[in-house]
Amino acid sequence: MKKRRLWIAYWRTQKKNLTILLFCIAVFEMIFFVYQFPMEGAVYGTSLCLGGVIVMEAYGFYRYAQHYRSVERIEKEILYGTQEFPMTTDEVERKYQDLIELLLTEKKDSDLEKERAYHEMEEYYTTWVHQIKTPIAAMRLLLKDDTEQTREILMELFRIEQYVDMALQYVRLGGKSSDYQIRECDLDSIVRQAIRKYARLFIRKKIRLEYEGVDIKVITDEKWLLFVMEQILSNALKYTQKGKIRIYLLDQQRKELVIEDTGIGIAAQDVPRVFEQGFTGYNGRKQNSSTGIGLYLCRRIMERLSHKIWIESEIGKGTRVILGLETISLEYE
Repeated sequence: MKKRRLWIAYWRTQKKNLTILLFCIAVFEMIFFVYQFPMEGAVYGTSLCLGGVIVMEAYGFYRYAQHYRSVERIEKEILYGTQEFPMTTDEVERKYQDLIELLLTEKKDSDLEKERAYHEMEEYYTTWVHQIKTPIAAMRLLLKDDTEQTREILMELFRIEQYVDMALQYVRLGGKSSDYQIRECDLDSIVRQAIRKYARLFIRKKIRLEYEGVDIKVITDEKWLLFVMEQILSNALKYTQKGKIRIYLLDQQRKELVIEDTGIGIAAQDVPRVFEQGFTGYNGRKQNSSTGIGLYLCRRIMERLSHKIWIESEIGKGTRVILGLETISLEYE
């Protein structure tokens, strides 16, 4: 099929030459006919011309196919900057090659500049996060009185720390690679770390937690998966005013972990878009506290880890977030 398409493409390039050839043959035959020359001579001359044309066109197609394969090779190599353009005597094609070389050089310079700017931004935000955590820790030490007002301030400090960590993860995730440490991890340990972080919020909101533990190992990066679970638990607690949050294993073979709440739920028209960057939906606009970044980061991280994440929800009945953790191959963007 590919060879047939190549033949068709080649004959399209020869359309003008074939038209001229057929015109010349027609004139040749007409002259013989008008002057009543022996037609055997006309047939013989035409046969010689057609034979020569067939040989030349066969050679032309061979050169065309060689050139096509060279361009295919360049297409595969061009992203890595290792391409070497085929030799050509066509000045127009040589100009195109020079133009491509120029564009590739500019792209390479642009990519290097973007990478440098990204590293500078990452360094700045990393420094900023460490610096901002110092006054937060100091404020925690100053808030020693166990009063309602103190507890409120501590909760706000906790939220600030969440947003600070989210900003840092957002910047780090934008890089071509991150500090992944893929290994076999105890899923129960990761879940319990996330629960401990939000234990105070569970108690404060009087939300019941149902979790009996999961005896399963997953191939993942513990730090990044923990961040995903923390974001999901944070959302569950934010949108659940009463009831419970349940964490359980849906399918042990597929390693599908579910975080289910009895919160306000998500509108049906919003469910397909909850993982989009900056999308807040009806709930986010109503509460005016959603950034539309948390679930977007979760999706990006899960894709990087070759895991899956999806949501099932119904207004007024709650939300189920399912994490599919069976895939072990890594994808880098």
